[in-house]
Amino acid sequence: MDNENVLREQLLELLRGGHAHMRLMEAVEHFPMTLINAPLANSEYTAWRLLEHIRIAQWDIVEFTRNPQHVSPPWPIAYWPPVGKTAGPREWEATLAGVRSDLQAMLALVADPQTDLAAPLPHAPGYSVLREVLVLADHNAYHLGEFGMLRQMIEAQKTAG
Repeated sequence: MDNENVLREQLLELLRGGHAHMRLMEAVEHFPMTLINAPLANSEYTAWRLLEHIRIAQWDIVEFTRNPQHVSPPWPIAYWPPVGKTAGPREWEATLAGVRSDLQAMLALVADPQTDLAAPLPHAPGYSVLREVLVLADHNAYHLGEFGMLRQMIEAQKTAG
């Protein structure tokens, strides 16, 4: 296997998760619906707001990578749902579906042998598919760690309260 294929396979594994951290879908699996809007004490974080942030940021990274006409939303306000906004089961599932769909789009882009991972994006010199994959994986891993801690703390608050 040549170096480019090794890199491609490693990036696919990184995006799928596992190895050094839990996969996103494993982290949210069986999350209690009654707690998706439960605020963490002294914080604006809820499980749904955090997951929706992951979805919005991932969508933006994927669209920026593959669509030269994409315009990113205003940072940082548009990357988070408004404070106090809540979700029901339908919104929770829509958020999860969006995360899965955009992740699959990035996986397909990386898996495509026609994708030159290191070439500058035609619409964004200085940026490449490789860079965007690393940003996406890093962002998801960062917030996945937060999600795991948030889940534990919310569940502990519930038991203590």
